[in-house]
Amino acid sequence: MIIKAELRQQGIVPGRIRRKPKPLFGGTGKRIKPGDIAIFTRQLATMINSGIPLVQAFTIISQAVENPRLKKLIDDIRNDVESGSTLSESLAKHPSYFDDLYINLVNAGESAGVLDEVLDSIASYKERIESIKGKIKKALFYPATVVAVAIAVTALLLIVVIPQFEAIFQSFGADLPAFTRMVVDASEFMQSKGWLVLIAAIAAIAGIVQLKKRNQKFAHLLDRLSLRIPIVGPVLEKSALSRFASTLATTFAAGVPLVDALKTVAGATGNVVYENATLQIRDDVATGHSLQLAMQQTRLFPPMMVQMTAIGEEAGSLDAMLDKVANFYEEEVNNTVDALSSLLEPIIIVFIGVVVGGMVVAMYLPIFQMAAVM
Repeated sequence: MIIKAELRQQGIVPGRIRRKPKPLFGGTGKRIKPGDIAIFTRQLATMINSGIPLVQAFTIISQAVENPRLKKLIDDIRNDVESGSTLSESLAKHPSYFDDLYINLVNAGESAGVLDEVLDSIASYKERIESIKGKIKKALFYPATVVAVAIAVTALLLIVVIPQFEAIFQSFGADLPAFTRMVVDASEFMQSKGWLVLIAAIAAIAGIVQLKKRNQKFAHLLDRLSLRIPIVGPVLEKSALSRFASTLATTFAAGVPLVDALKTVAGATGNVVYENATLQIRDDVATGHSLQLAMQQTRLFPPMMVQMTAIGEEAGSLDAMLDKVANFYEEEVNNTVDALSSLLEPIIIVFIGVVVGGMVVAMYLPIFQMAAVM
């Protein structure tokens, strides 16, 4: 066997060689997350800044990676670079992990001879964006989980518990109060057609997700409505503003022309409303308008942000000024998320109390009425 011959050349005499069994679950490794790409970018920037050749840097990073998928990705990029491709060309072959923004910035860094600085900026940018995403998920996860549990408990009461009370009520032979009758009717409906409700709910959610992906107008409407949701809307708005400023600051600082930078920024805002507004800004800037005037005309950007952009344009420090704006709105997101938990907690408690408590009252109401009559 070839493997045995290679081992003998290394002074190893194997007895028997068996193929290592693949694990039943997770054999191909964990999914590559944006945070993994940020860490990889930071490591690559540090090694290039230290004078390590690009191919060798990829080899060193690959040896330290435990995730097989990420390791294969790094090895594929290294092989492409080793065969003569530029780093941006190699990254472009993996659009699932490296978007247009990443590739354009790397291309600009290669052209200007400052690849290490650009990679460091990309890493900082990705870490900032992932931090904002994490905070928004944190803000929405708690209330969503509590509401889901409340719905599950309500369904359990309607399907399992209330039928037991209904059998007792039938033995009374008396008319039920209207509130109790309503809950009993809901229980009978859930027992007979509850599975239809579940299927309809899943189909509705899946339909909305698919329609948002395929229909730009519907996506715009949905994102505009999301910005108007009480309490949650301001968080989404500040997040979009922070991502707009941060992405534009990073691309402009890397030497990407403003018109090209705005095209890249549009897809990074995370909201179709701001994406369309950014594309409109790009068209206005391309025809000669200043950035601050184009932003003002959309009526989506706060006056403070527009004024700071104007100052940055006049002073020739647009990237630095936008970076300050991004930091400001990122801090605003942090503060709003912290306040959101304290605001939503009493609302959620009241919601659960009304739903579950109301059903308990409905079940005991006939008993209370009978006790009053006796």
